[in-house]
Amino acid sequence: MAGLAATFGSGAMTNSINEFEEADLILVTGSNTTSQHPLIGSRILNAKENGASLIVIDPITIPLAEYADVHLCQNIGTDVTVFNGMMNIIIAEGLYDREFVETRTEGFDDLKEVVCRYTPKVVKAIAGIPIHDLEKAARMYAAADKAMIAYAMGITQHTTGTDNVKSIANLAMLTGHLGRPGTGVNPLRGQNNVQGACDMGGLPNVFSGYQPVTNDDARKKFETAWGVDLNATPGITMTEMMAAAHKGDLKAMYIMGENPILSDPDSTHVEQSLSNLDFLVVQDIFLTETARLADVVLPAASFAEKTGTYTNTERRVQVAYKAVEPPGEARTDFEIICGVARSAGFNMEYASPEDILAEINKLTPSYTGITFGRLSRCHGLQWPCPNPEHPGTPVLHKDKFTRGLGLFLPCGFKPLAESPDEEYDFLLTTGRIYYQYHTGTMTRRSNLLEREASHALVLINPDDASRLAIGNRDLVEISSRRGTITASAEITKRVPRKVLFTTFHFHESPVNVLTSPAVDPVSKIPEYKGCAVKIRRIS
Repeated sequence: MAGLAATFGSGAMTNSINEFEEADLILVTGSNTTSQHPLIGSRILNAKENGASLIVIDPITIPLAEYADVHLCQNIGTDVTVFNGMMNIIIAEGLYDREFVETRTEGFDDLKEVVCRYTPKVVKAIAGIPIHDLEKAARMYAAADKAMIAYAMGITQHTTGTDNVKSIANLAMLTGHLGRPGTGVNPLRGQNNVQGACDMGGLPNVFSGYQPVTNDDARKKFETAWGVDLNATPGITMTEMMAAAHKGDLKAMYIMGENPILSDPDSTHVEQSLSNLDFLVVQDIFLTETARLADVVLPAASFAEKTGTYTNTERRVQVAYKAVEPPGEARTDFEIICGVARSAGFNMEYASPEDILAEINKLTPSYTGITFGRLSRCHGLQWPCPNPEHPGTPVLHKDKFTRGLGLFLPCGFKPLAESPDEEYDFLLTTGRIYYQYHTGTMTRRSNLLEREASHALVLINPDDASRLAIGNRDLVEISSRRGTITASAEITKRVPRKVLFTTFHFHESPVNVLTSPAVDPVSKIPEYKGCAVKIRRIS
């Protein structure tokens, strides 16, 4: 995402969580916020109660949609069309922020040329959005003084995920809803410390602080600090690793805190890939489905059993202190990594998390002022924080973008990688529920949460259920071109006709046996949010 990265940096929230309550309008897309980010969801509901307007763009009728002034229920995989349609109306009616566009952006003519093709009639034909609703949403968003966009994996987990995010950025820049409190483009991270992992170089092409491995100066800085020669060639992503392992090109893998047997798409292929490795190491707090395949399992300490820093979804770095000692042979992640490194011949020595953060301060410009001493005296600091006197940055892009002028990057509609046909006549989309989390490694060990949600449900529209003679809580079989699972049916109008929704929390119904391995060509994120399936009642 070269152009987008140049404009919006790491893809982090441009604004802060508390600002949701300051906004005049909130647009939520691809995020079941009240279930998956409930603290942010509560702020959105507070804002709504205090007079803010709410637009929800989601093919499923999520709980927030019940509070929305407009709910755009688009066909799955047509997000770019919807955003282009909104921009078409905003430009045609002269509702865009001319001053912002002229002084802080470039590429407007290119944007205008693309979105002019996405008239409300075209959007209705592709995305299924009523013209009146699209016009209302566009006018509301453009007219608001302070409008925030919140999005999550419902936007990114598509083969067009990069285009979806570009289109959101285009919409925000077009209307000047950036660089001020109560505005911005705000991705809500899917797991604890995902933001911190990315910030610290947990990506195949960058060092910490998004410093490219291909940059000679950046690489030299880290080589000097660590006393080693570093490879200038970017690595490969998780999905690419699985393909390489399946072919036999990748011989060994070290997996930390991840359970790809349940979480990765086409999980039968994933299991085959991991089994094809010569050597597999898994470092985790429980013996997960993936850990059971490992040659070596390294028992790690949980969050409550170690002290360290976390970076949350608003770029806020905070300290969490150890509450209890790790059980048995479990050790903290940094102690395990240091031990492995020393055994491999590299003298990696850190006495404590404070030592690690001190090195981060030296090597990562956006974290320079986020010292352990400062964090111990406050509720956290938001990067960029370039020196020890800096207060942190609640709002990004106040005066200018990282690249100077924000670049419009217009995109056209591209269909799903796999569409329904005569045999596989339903679209399956996946997500999470309130009571369980990710692959259930932790939450399914809670009796209380298991009592509330102990097995997978597949949501199906009443018309489809009637036609297929499926009753509520009937056992059904769902099949794709890759495999078959069983689950219980829940009949609900929350899903449109010919759409099924289920979760990936339950190993008894491993939905990622079904999902497509197709990925976004830029980000390499799989298309979890749409694949072709068929469903039948099991008598």
